[in-house]
Amino acid sequence: MTHREGASIDLNCDVGESFGAWRLGDDAALFDFVTSANVACGYHAGDPATIEATIAAAAKRGVAIGAHPSYPDLAGFGRRSMQMSPRDVEAMVLYQIGAIEAIARANGAALRHVKPHGALYNDASRNRAIADAIASAVRRFGSLRLVGLAGSALIQAARAAGVPAVREGFCDRAYEPDGSLRPRTLPDAVLTSPDDAARQAVAIAVRHRAQAHDGSAVDVSADTLCIHGDTPAAASIARAVREALHRAGVRVAAPA
Repeated sequence: MTHREGASIDLNCDVGESFGAWRLGDDAALFDFVTSANVACGYHAGDPATIEATIAAAAKRGVAIGAHPSYPDLAGFGRRSMQMSPRDVEAMVLYQIGAIEAIARANGAALRHVKPHGALYNDASRNRAIADAIASAVRRFGSLRLVGLAGSALIQAARAAGVPAVREGFCDRAYEPDGSLRPRTLPDAVLTSPDDAARQAVAIAVRHRAQAHDGSAVDVSADTLCIHGDTPAAASIARAVREALHRAGVRVAAPA
């Protein structure tokens, strides 16, 4: 595989997804390897104490902090689509961004980006009305980047709204031939092997493409790569990805 000396990419993770007595993921271990963190806002996971502890830990490690808004779906971990008007989606996203920004500011940290979670992310990837509502919320809040699936309606909406767009690829999720993520309801939707995730990360960062579940090639031009904090062995995956990117000559850094 050809190295791209001087190439740079962000490595992000979804974190702060514990809730009350229910613990999920090893965020502290992930912060050793990632450069950006998407903090759950309390709608699919996270509670105020968890949000504050997560933000403080990320800031201490120099990890860029982002809001990870969701549909209001604690029972379904935000992975169930909901029928909401664009106006309600916009207000809901704005509300969640505000919660994360307030806690970040109180801890001397800055909020840098917004990345929708789960079903909201997937709906915004293909539904332009939902994508526009999210982009409008980010634009109204001001001075934040919007992270969305590379090539999706959310990236188009961000650009149309004048919001800096961050195109996202995935280390630990399988792709369909059309560039969408393989639904979690189907077999082999999640890459749990650190080696497989590292191989996909390097392919996207270096060659701008991934191998779809059916073996075909999918173009993926990404500025950031995601590792899900709830994926089994997420910290091991993050370590393998970071080391593989280093060997490929790709610098890992948050967007400037």
